[in-house]
Amino acid sequence: MPANLTPQYHKAEQAFKEATSVADKIAALEEMLAIMPKHKGTDHLQADLKRRLSKLRTEASRPKSKKAFDPFAVEKGGAGQVVLLGAPNSGKSAVVSRCTKASTEPTPFPFATQGPIPGMLAFEDVQIQLVDLPPITADYFPSGMLGLIKSADGVLLVADLAADSLLEDVEAIVEVIEKGRVRLHDPHAEGGQEAEETEAVLVHLPAHLIANKIDEARAAERLDILRELVQGRFDPLPMSATTGEGFDALPRAVFDMLECVRVYSKEPGKPADKTSPFVLKRGERVVDLAAKIHRDFPDTLRQARVWGSARFDGQAVQKDYPLEDGDVVELQVPR
Repeated sequence: MPANLTPQYHKAEQAFKEATSVADKIAALEEMLAIMPKHKGTDHLQADLKRRLSKLRTEASRPKSKKAFDPFAVEKGGAGQVVLLGAPNSGKSAVVSRCTKASTEPTPFPFATQGPIPGMLAFEDVQIQLVDLPPITADYFPSGMLGLIKSADGVLLVADLAADSLLEDVEAIVEVIEKGRVRLHDPHAEGGQEAEETEAVLVHLPAHLIANKIDEARAAERLDILRELVQGRFDPLPMSATTGEGFDALPRAVFDMLECVRVYSKEPGKPADKTSPFVLKRGERVVDLAAKIHRDFPDTLRQARVWGSARFDGQAVQKDYPLEDGDVVELQVPR
């Protein structure tokens, strides 16, 4: 018997996926259980939700252990976490302020950002988390920030086209984090990730170089010099956080940098749910989508039908079929 889950249920399910606190997850599960149709087709799903709810309630009732406060702990959200690195007054906060609703306040004086400030960047129907970080110089790199950088999914390196020290500032940041065994690579630059390996580099992070303040005097001249310096490593994206020039292209650039694909689910006999895509990594397969929808589906999945990247709409495919951005997938599992 089909589950026939309602749009209200799928909305509550999406709220559960996006919840970052135990309390919010509990509230979403309770709503899912309350509005779910009660019949034989949903018995298994009801039992699974009740198990999850019981586990979360137990977790919420436990006494909280005292942990050392980490000023650079930022829980990930959205389709990926991208941190902003830059020298003092490079305009990191202005970049985040322009394209998110984060409570970051651009200032004319350096070192105004003392800790991480997250905000959400919208790209079409997905959200990507941007995190404004304190500035970095050759002599200043806040203790504890390296861990957050290593755990991120990508980096926006912000260069200041109004600064005479532009080149030195960019190289200082790259050198400081490479000492922490983190290497940045621009997927669109000629060299990409094929740079020569030194001793154990623990983390490779995709990165875009934002050439900020393109509206300033001599910015075009400095941009040419910057391009020459970073040729083969980065392909600078000229922008102005003041005027907004170049910012229309930023959401797509960040999304592509993360190598994500959006996949939409579809129930048999019904139109696709285009309101809340599942976000996968490029190259992930039908079975990976099944695991995101329900933990039992990878084992019970017989096959799937795909609209989009398949040779024809509704083509039946196997578990290992690689999905592409915009695909619509109907999973065929026992009811």
